[in-house]
Amino acid sequence: MTIEVHVKGNNIEKAIRTLKKKLLNDGLIRELKERQHYSKPSAVKREAKKQAIRRFKKEQKLKDLKKEF
Repeated sequence: MTIEVHVKGNNIEKAIRTLKKKLLNDGLIRELKERQHYSKPSAVKREAKKQAIRRFKKEQKLKDLKKEF
């Protein structure tokens, strides 16, 4: 996997922001943070379940907003 960011006009700040955005979208930053410490399998399952519930609630909220309009 290769991530490239082109610097235009010596604007390094903008290139760094672009790089951070690409890393966030790929999920690389989250993976690095998770790998810093060992997590028990039960904790990983619990966190995955929490994320699924959050995602489901968010989808339901968006559906309800669309129904109103």
